[in-house]
Amino acid sequence: MTIFKEAGGGVRWPRPRAPRQPGLDARARCRPSAQVSGRFSSEPAIASTPPANAQLLLAEGSTSPPRAQEPGEREEAPGTMASPLPARNPTEVQMSQLVLPCHTNHRNELSTGQLLKWIDTAACLSAERHAGCPCVTASMDDIYFEHTISQPYLSPAGQRDGRSGVCVGQVVNIKAKVNRAFNSSMEVGIQVSYEDLCSGKHCSICKAYATFVAQSPSGSKVRLKPLTPQTEEEKIEYSIAAERRRMRLVHKDTLKDLLTRSPPDTELETRDGSGAVPAEKTRVESVELVLPPHANHQGNTFGGQIMAWMENVATIAASRLCHAHPTLRAIEMFHFRGPSQVGDRLVLKAIVNNSFKNSMEVGVSAEAYGQEMSVSPRHINSAFMTFEVLDQEGRPRTLPMVAPEPGDGERRYREASARKKIRLDRKYVVSCKQTEVPLSVPWDQSNKVYLSYNNVSALKTLVAKANWALAREKEKVRMYTLEEDKFLSFRIEMSVCIPASQAFSLLSDLWRRHEWDSHYVSAELVQKVDDDDMIYHVVSRMHRQESKLQDFVILASRRKPCSKGDPYVVAFRSVTLPTHPPRAEYTRGETLCSGFCIWPESEEMSKVAYYNQAMPGYLNYVTTNVAGLSSDICATFEACEKFLLKNKEDLISQLQDF
Repeated sequence: MTIFKEAGGGVRWPRPRAPRQPGLDARARCRPSAQVSGRFSSEPAIASTPPANAQLLLAEGSTSPPRAQEPGEREEAPGTMASPLPARNPTEVQMSQLVLPCHTNHRNELSTGQLLKWIDTAACLSAERHAGCPCVTASMDDIYFEHTISQPYLSPAGQRDGRSGVCVGQVVNIKAKVNRAFNSSMEVGIQVSYEDLCSGKHCSICKAYATFVAQSPSGSKVRLKPLTPQTEEEKIEYSIAAERRRMRLVHKDTLKDLLTRSPPDTELETRDGSGAVPAEKTRVESVELVLPPHANHQGNTFGGQIMAWMENVATIAASRLCHAHPTLRAIEMFHFRGPSQVGDRLVLKAIVNNSFKNSMEVGVSAEAYGQEMSVSPRHINSAFMTFEVLDQEGRPRTLPMVAPEPGDGERRYREASARKKIRLDRKYVVSCKQTEVPLSVPWDQSNKVYLSYNNVSALKTLVAKANWALAREKEKVRMYTLEEDKFLSFRIEMSVCIPASQAFSLLSDLWRRHEWDSHYVSAELVQKVDDDDMIYHVVSRMHRQESKLQDFVILASRRKPCSKGDPYVVAFRSVTLPTHPPRAEYTRGETLCSGFCIWPESEEMSKVAYYNQAMPGYLNYVTTNVAGLSSDICATFEACEKFLLKNKEDLISQLQDF
């Protein structure tokens, strides 16, 4: 057998020759389906087939020619159906990396900086698959690390301790794919897990979302082609991506609003501050020269490398506070403000902003300047990282307090407290599965953005489910059901001769719902949060025969279409307000997920669909209608159609007068 030598001394084994393809020259026939050049000289892959320093990349949905039949492979018998292959996302990229000692820190854990490099590489390759041109990292959303990859802890008896992670020599698997493309930016979802090769165990490390911007060779933005989701999971991610984008854009405003509302003297903790460490003692400043190995294939400093350098100085700052080796638990949004190039000097600065009982926040920034020191540095990135210090049992240790510097130090101290509040709200509301979020979450100014996100994303997730079954059809009204986990959900839809924007305006106003829904007695607007979110106190009749009325405190969130093909959305969920506690004259009800989606079918026709995850007290009412023993739901939506048609002309007149 002939063995081919690679440049650099590697050995390449010959591959079976594929039959000649019409219209393909010899160069095209030999081209691999996915070819990726290595970026880091210290990143070996788990296979030696690619050239030295290359990463192992398994790219789904490649555009290579049809595979030739291998020797000994059985051919399908005529007339038999081949088993269907799962749908492949053409933007999906899979990377598997073997964890070696050169990838680990002093504790034999996989370096977080190294992991960030791999994450950014896979995400960038996925983005470029969709864009067909170079892409740059714009931001990386919050990352919560669930596990570390470490050397196993051995007990005195020589047995592996169950509290440790997997050992060096195991595999990190990264899957990245584009969730949604907007005008010139796109969201890439990344899932990271590790694999124990000895036991076959798989465990999640983290999940992240990155935003990439496509650029032309001249540096101008490129308009992206739309992405069409295929599977149920892809449709859910596609739909919710618009909500995540909205949440990113208002994040700064949320922080400013919380700081404005909190008194300046409420941050001092009740712990004994006699041993507080001056924040200045934790300050770190380090400089890095950007060399060709640190650059990506476009000549700019690789975003993953910048994130790794930032993580390094942040770890040093955290260590100076606790005099121990800290563990990184969360990263709050890397935001790239501008590029840097080979030859730039990057100044990385970090300082502990605040310490809490078991965690600390470290602020870190990156500035770039060229050879001319007289030119002011360019601020290119900033992030906030949360660290813990674990004892031998794996439990968080109590940390010393921080004494902030006057001026900017006190401002950072206050902002760190506000970010912790936002971070806990976001993790509680957004990161939990829908079944784990309590029905009525307390509403306040700090979590209003995340409750709105959860409200709309829960409805969009329900809409994207694939197993809806037609249960009943009566004239124009169709009723579908979905049985999943602990919930029975139902969907009512009909086509109405009304523009979608007008139906959206009429149905999003709960104050008028009693005009078509006989179950509604009244709806009082309690608080207008903003133009898209309002809180109502709703009084309704019980579905079962009881003398007391039922009341709800409902957050109504409205969304107009983000792009063509998106529906108008009106989502409802229960919240709690201290101004509206349960009252003796009402039975307090709760709704987990319900609302309307309205799709334009033409300029004058709309498809109106109502969704509801039925709560236990609602089940008997729903099942009675599904079984055909009652036509109450159908009658309600026939009344809804009449309401829309009746008020369509009035709404047009009001808009014209305005």
